[in-house]
Amino acid sequence: MVLSSSRLLPVLFSLLMVVSGMSGCLGNDDDDVLRIAFAIQDDYASFDDNPQRLADYLTEATGMKVELYPITSDALALEALRFGSADMAFLDSGAAWMGWQAYGLEAMAASTNSDGRTYYNAQAWVLNDSEAGRAATDGDDATDPFEALAGSVTCHTGWLKSAGMLIPMGYFIGQGYAEVVGDEEDIESLRSTIFNHFSEDAVIPESGSLYYGYGGALRCLSEGEGDVAFVKDSSLDAYCPAEGSAEAWCLERDRYVPLPAFGQAPSHPLMFQPDSIDEEMQTKIADALLALNKSEDGQSILASILNTNSVVKVDTVSHLGSYASLIEHVPGIETYLDERYSSE
Repeated sequence: MVLSSSRLLPVLFSLLMVVSGMSGCLGNDDDDVLRIAFAIQDDYASFDDNPQRLADYLTEATGMKVELYPITSDALALEALRFGSADMAFLDSGAAWMGWQAYGLEAMAASTNSDGRTYYNAQAWVLNDSEAGRAATDGDDATDPFEALAGSVTCHTGWLKSAGMLIPMGYFIGQGYAEVVGDEEDIESLRSTIFNHFSEDAVIPESGSLYYGYGGALRCLSEGEGDVAFVKDSSLDAYCPAEGSAEAWCLERDRYVPLPAFGQAPSHPLMFQPDSIDEEMQTKIADALLALNKSEDGQSILASILNTNSVVKVDTVSHLGSYASLIEHVPGIETYLDERYSSE
C-alpha cells in the first residue's frame, strides 16, 4: 500500500519526533559527566576549602567533566553510588565494606594516615605482670596470650569502634576463642559475647566519658580498671611516648606489652561504580589523584578538601580484605551496617 502525500507527512513528522526524543536521551550531556559524591556546605570561608576545587582539578587533569553530587552522609553517598546518581565517593571503612559486599563497588585509591600508611593495625595492649603479658614475652609458643585473656576485663574505645571492638572481636570469634551468644543476626549479641567470653565488667564507654577513645582505653588499662586495652598500634606512642610529654596516668613504658596485631583497619578509600567507570577512566582518575601529591596546589587540595597528606593507588582486596575477613564474624554486622547506611 502506498501512502498519499497528505497521509505521509504526519507519519514522517511523528517518526521524526520519536527519533529526536531518543536522540536527546542517547546524546544527553549528562552521560559524559562523572559525578563524585561529596559533602557540601552552603558556603565556605574561602574557595580553598570548597570541594569544587577537587572537581575542577579532576576535570582539567583527566579531560573528563567531573561534577560534585551533594550528599550529607556516607549513607547517602552509598545510595547515590548504588542507584547511579554518582560514580565515585570517598567513604569510611564500614561504608566501603558495605558497598563492596552488597553493591559491587570497587576501591581505586585511598588516603594515607599521618604516618604514610593506608591502614593502622588493631592491637591489644596488656601489662607485663598479667598472665597474657607473661605469655606474650616468655618465648614459649605453647603459651597463648589470646587464650589467657578469657575472663579478663576488657577496655574498649567505645561501642562498635573498629580497632576498639569490631576487629578484635571478629578475630576472637573467627579464630574460635569466643563463641557468639545470642542471635547471630543481631548486633546486640556482640555485647553478650563480650560479657560471656571476657567479663560482665567490660568497659564499653559512651562518647565523652572518662575511658572513651584510644587514650581512654589505655587509661582504663593503666589505672587498673581493666586487664587489656583494645586500641591501635600507634596509640601507646601517641599518649605515653618513650620521650616527650606523656599523659599523667601513663605507667613506665616497659609495663606495657603489645600482643600480635589482629588485622588492619583501612583508611578512607575512593570507591567507584565499575558499571560507569571503565578501566581507562580508572587509570586517568587514579593518575590525577596521585599527581596531587607532587604539587603545592595539589597538597593544598589534599589537606583542605580530603584531609590527608597524600593518596595512593589501591585495589579492593588489598585495601579492604583484612578488615572484611575479621568483621564478617561479628554477629549482626551486615544487618547493622545495612541499616546504618540505608537511605536517610
